[in-house]
Amino acid sequence: MEPSCGRSFMQVLCEKYSPENFPYRRGPGVGVHVPAGPQGSPMKDRLNLPSILVLNSCGIRCAGDENEIAAFCAHVSELDLSDNKLEDWNEVSKIVSNVPQLEFLNLSSNPLHMSVLKQTCAGSFSQLRKLVLNNSKASWETVHVLLQELPVLEELFLCLNDYETVSCSAVCSQSLKLLHITDNNLHDWTEIRKLGTMFPHLDTLILANNNVMAIEDSDDSLTRLFPNLRSISLHNSGLNCWEDIDKLNSFPKLEEVRLLGIPLLQPYSTEERRKLVIARLPSVSKLNGSVVTDGEREDSERFFIRYHLDLPQEELPFRYHELVRKYGKLEPLAEVDLRPQNTANVEVHFEDKVEKMRIRLDQTVADFKKQLKTVVQLSTNNMRVYYLDHEAPFGPEEMKFNGRALHSYNIRDGDQIYVEPKMK
Repeated sequence: MEPSCGRSFMQVLCEKYSPENFPYRRGPGVGVHVPAGPQGSPMKDRLNLPSILVLNSCGIRCAGDENEIAAFCAHVSELDLSDNKLEDWNEVSKIVSNVPQLEFLNLSSNPLHMSVLKQTCAGSFSQLRKLVLNNSKASWETVHVLLQELPVLEELFLCLNDYETVSCSAVCSQSLKLLHITDNNLHDWTEIRKLGTMFPHLDTLILANNNVMAIEDSDDSLTRLFPNLRSISLHNSGLNCWEDIDKLNSFPKLEEVRLLGIPLLQPYSTEERRKLVIARLPSVSKLNGSVVTDGEREDSERFFIRYHLDLPQEELPFRYHELVRKYGKLEPLAEVDLRPQNTANVEVHFEDKVEKMRIRLDQTVADFKKQLKTVVQLSTNNMRVYYLDHEAPFGPEEMKFNGRALHSYNIRDGDQIYVEPKMK
């Protein structure tokens, strides 16, 4: 019979990890633990529990027997409770407080916004290093309470929570390294800058799908706000001017940038987008997930100079002048057409006559002889044809093989064709 609160964590745990549903396995890396159950427990010595528990989409509403949770989950380090029906932080606290080794907790898509998280309750989460609250609609007040009680938290996921603003906490989180806050409604940079104040040691900031319209801080301010930022994702933001890209250089430790799907880059080709961005960000070693090699950087910077050659002096970006000092003012690349030549203008010599002809090079010698028949008044069986390369040191080459294509002779404009009747 189900407990009055609905399906409990402990009930679902016993169902999923019973020997019938989760057979005991041995071997290196399996991480299976068979704990001794509490005295009198009907599941004593029967559960085969790994250290990583996945209990998503199981309809869990409450914790269940805390003594059994403590007995069976003492070794558990990761717990996925996403997409359940947990709406009371007290029930979550009962679970977490009895899993002392827990470092990763996923509470995504639980209606936890329906209750208030109290400080005393939040203390149960103090050992967590990674916390996922995607689509939980957790308020900033809840986030602040958690941050004050999680001194070793390194990664925080706050996606799909409909945030339009950021509320600053009175206490900074000194431990947080990664903040994943994609798919919200954070359009204004004045909200993003608050994240720098709240998380001064932030290493990775993932802001994709927020439609951030511009980076409006000064260079000095950006340096102070994000002194340790190494990676930033601005995929599908609203950035629409190169000045915003240049401002990324103000983050003193920035190495990795993601910038797909921004309006600024839409008019450019794929090659232009990558090269122009690489050239503007001299410290970035990875762009959109791909490593920037030394060779690619030099090619991009040289491309950047040539790309801006025709601009008036007053419109040249500052980066152009920096790169000209590095490489000098480069000349435009010569346009070379590498397509094979389809036709050639040649001189046809027969007896004392010279006739200029434009011939197709994809035709065979046999077809060419048919074309010559009207010029030299000889049948194809009664003519010998020679090709003379006007730059070659050798003499004429007889075109003997009727099935050979003319382009295989490397015929070019200005070459000569000699026609003689066959001797009877």
